[in-house]
Amino acid sequence: MATKKAVEIELSQPRLRELKVKNFRCIGPKTVSIELDDIVVLVGPNNSGKSSILRAYEVVMSHGSAAGRLCIADFPNGQIDPDNPPTIELLTIIGDNSPGTDWIRINDIGEMEVRERWFWEKDGEPIRQGWNVNTCEWDKKVPWGAPNIANSRRPEPHRVSAFDSPEKQSDAITKILLSILRDRINTLSEESKESKQTPYAKLLGAIKDIQNTVVDETKLEIQRVESELRKSLQDIFPDHDIHFDPKPEEDIEKTIMLFGNNPELKMGIKDGYMCSIERQGSGARRTLLWTALKILSEHSRKQKETKRPHVLLLDEPEICLHPTAIRDACDVLYGLPESGNWQVMVTTHSPCFIDVSRDNTTIIRVSRGNSKDIVGTTIFRPDRVNLDDDDRERLKLLNLCDPYVAEFFFGGKTVLVEGDTEYTAFQYLKEDIEEDYGHIHIIRARGKATIISLMKILNHFGSSYAVLHDTDRKTVSRDGKEITNPAWSLNTKILEEALKSEQKVRLVASIPNFEGAYFDEELKRDKPYTALSKLSCKDDFRLRIEGLLKSLIDPSNPLPDNSIAWNRIEDLEALDI
Repeated sequence: MATKKAVEIELSQPRLRELKVKNFRCIGPKTVSIELDDIVVLVGPNNSGKSSILRAYEVVMSHGSAAGRLCIADFPNGQIDPDNPPTIELLTIIGDNSPGTDWIRINDIGEMEVRERWFWEKDGEPIRQGWNVNTCEWDKKVPWGAPNIANSRRPEPHRVSAFDSPEKQSDAITKILLSILRDRINTLSEESKESKQTPYAKLLGAIKDIQNTVVDETKLEIQRVESELRKSLQDIFPDHDIHFDPKPEEDIEKTIMLFGNNPELKMGIKDGYMCSIERQGSGARRTLLWTALKILSEHSRKQKETKRPHVLLLDEPEICLHPTAIRDACDVLYGLPESGNWQVMVTTHSPCFIDVSRDNTTIIRVSRGNSKDIVGTTIFRPDRVNLDDDDRERLKLLNLCDPYVAEFFFGGKTVLVEGDTEYTAFQYLKEDIEEDYGHIHIIRARGKATIISLMKILNHFGSSYAVLHDTDRKTVSRDGKEITNPAWSLNTKILEEALKSEQKVRLVASIPNFEGAYFDEELKRDKPYTALSKLSCKDDFRLRIEGLLKSLIDPSNPLPDNSIAWNRIEDLEALDI
């Protein structure tokens, strides 16, 4: 195992790589492992432990303060079990050898990583340990030493809980804004070392002059104090002396407090009464939070040099947001990591906050298994899906048209359809007979090529699903000539992707298209509306569509006429179309 070669690795910003939690709140003795990325989206049912995972990182990063203590309610079932203590483990990618070579492991891609864990034998302070790479054991000694030093070596957490009190939400917004100001002050400090002409440099120079003047004017008093100290000291230690150095020019920046200890953000009607944020409504507080995050995102992208990195831990970002604001909020979240200085971990029940076209997003489902243990399952990681540039572009456009396309990540059975007409028809049945079809997710690809891109994601997702597409005709007429239909060739690619799935994929094709197969005519315009009208007026059309949906869900049900279940290209080649 590589260890001491760590000092040869190029320096980089520390980043979170993995978080493990067990016996913490509703999470039981089975370890929940969370792979971390630029963006981590935690999905799953209510009360499945998503918020506990966010809280876990905040707790260990608060070690050494009151926020790092656990109360009895944080123990499973509110009981202390010595054999199963709350345990949180963290793997951090680091950029220097400051923790010491005993703690540094070089991973498979040449990064330096440090592993630590915290556990609580009783309520109150935790016991912290480091993984010693030389002994391959947990050690009572720890990387970086004291908690406050160690915390400063890891990304700083910014937690916003879904149901925080107004005071806590206000504090979170203020903390985010102050982080921007602190970064700017650090930048000003660096600029002052290069130029003496900036206002900040002039301020430092003036303070330095004042300090030197004060020291000169108090020199006699300093000498008097030194003399009294020396006399008392030499009565006990005759051979010793003492000297007081006020160091007037050392770390001048740290002596300046540009902002008060308790800054306050106020809001109100222009030229009217302004009151504190905690007295505003929930919608106003959430809007201010997103405004602060947007400013932070833009600021981070402009920063040439990053300081200590950050982690945003956010519960249910969709809460209290107007629908038109949700997409802007999603853009803000995904924009934060572009600076290289932020990671984001959110819990959500909204597919709008899942963008599968991004290359930096991990989706993890948190749920209760058959044994009622909390399980964390990575269901999407972009580096394992093998999406190409065309896939990403198609998915990006699809996400703009249909922000709910990622709904299948939240559970249930999935049926992937080609166009708007079949989507509208199936949704009509879902709403009309919710007890039979409410658990079905209908995904519309809005194009045959996009079906293939979505199949790649569904294959990586690891669940069984069904695909409904048009066979299309083998040839089409262009400028008076019969040519091969490009849409026909996509049938082969759909089959190739289906064969890659670990689960059985049910492929069903409408001959030659959905409208012609089940509505007795190939509609040219207003297809979804016309299909909806036919379904609501004629029972035979409804029976065809319901039979099709039932067969897609359960292959034991027969398909209606003009459709075919297929698993060989020869099945389609044999059709007279």
